[in-house]
Amino acid sequence: MSMRSPMRSRTIVLRGALFVALPCLLSIGCKEKAQDSAPSATALVAPVARGDLSSTLTVAGEFQPYQEVELHAKVSGYIRRINVDIGDRVKAGQVIATLEVPELNAQVSASQAQIRHSQSEITRAQNEVELAQANYAALHAAYTRLSEASKRRPGLIAEQELDDSRAKDQNAEAKINVAKSALEATKEQLGISKADNQRVQSLEDYSVVTAPFTGVVTMRYADVGSLIQAGTASNTQSMPVVKLAQSDLLRLRMPVPEEDVPFIKTGGDVQIKLQSTGKVLSGKIIRFTRELATSTRTMLAEVDVPNADLTLSTGMTAEATIVLQKQSNVLTIPAGAVLKGSGRAYVLIVDTANKVQKILVTLGIQGADRVEITQGLAEHQFVIVSGQQNYQPAQIVRPKLSTIAMPSSGGEQ
Repeated sequence: MSMRSPMRSRTIVLRGALFVALPCLLSIGCKEKAQDSAPSATALVAPVARGDLSSTLTVAGEFQPYQEVELHAKVSGYIRRINVDIGDRVKAGQVIATLEVPELNAQVSASQAQIRHSQSEITRAQNEVELAQANYAALHAAYTRLSEASKRRPGLIAEQELDDSRAKDQNAEAKINVAKSALEATKEQLGISKADNQRVQSLEDYSVVTAPFTGVVTMRYADVGSLIQAGTASNTQSMPVVKLAQSDLLRLRMPVPEEDVPFIKTGGDVQIKLQSTGKVLSGKIIRFTRELATSTRTMLAEVDVPNADLTLSTGMTAEATIVLQKQSNVLTIPAGAVLKGSGRAYVLIVDTANKVQKILVTLGIQGADRVEITQGLAEHQFVIVSGQQNYQPAQIVRPKLSTIAMPSSGGEQ
């Protein structure tokens, strides 16, 4: 009797424990089963889809004239007449201003007189040559006659007379050469006189200041009566007459950051939004400096913008969007779906069983709101686009399609 009671007591306690534990196990099992069968949260998703994608850079650009120059006079003088003022449009070759240079006019007259003098000297030298040739012909004929007579009848002509005749003949021939040399020297002097006349004539032409290209006068520095110094002396600060800018074609200059320089190329597409009017223009990169500014670590690129009606002014700014890279028919997802962890990019997807999965991906080019996926995802999978910190891998969710736009098949993203 005393041995059976403890055993029965232990049995009763064990059965009681089982009865107590069984409802708990059943309850836990029910909760786990309920968790597996019923989603706990709603997840906004977007499909992995193919489309066209471009990577862009938006920077502020400034309009500059295609050409700009300050016009100086090449000779010193007083402004006799100035024909333009600021804002005036001028054509290439149009007279901007005329200078009064009295001493230059005197130099032109002197050089012309020197030419006439040289021409007279040439005429005189030519006459000297003709005279020397005539004298030589007479003396040479006399010497020839005496020489032949002496040969026919030796002793008829005295040797002294024959020697004198020979000397005169040779002297006359030498005078011809002297006269011809004088003639050549006179001709060279005429060339010098003409060159000097051309020089002063060119300087006189420089007293008229003309426009080197078609443009707009952006600044006027001189008035009638102003003394203008020659713009050729390096040791003086000569005052320009006007500043002229070619504004019918403008340069839009844009600073490109160092990391984007490798993607800049001639002919690259640029979208230009004018800050003043909001108007949008299209252009292409025409040139770039191929050199970084050390202070800003940027490189200047330029777009030529036609401005025939002069609605744009130099100094205006614009928002320039440069297309750096462009891909067609590639897999893309919204940029907000991409996460970074441990140096790798990943996304959270919702599979066909509505379970969350973490997938490592490799990124391609990045657009304004979409990213190219080169590895890790397939078309028509669904990625979570927001609130990813609220979900864990293997969690069941209720997917809800996001309103984020799908990629275009022919436009820029």
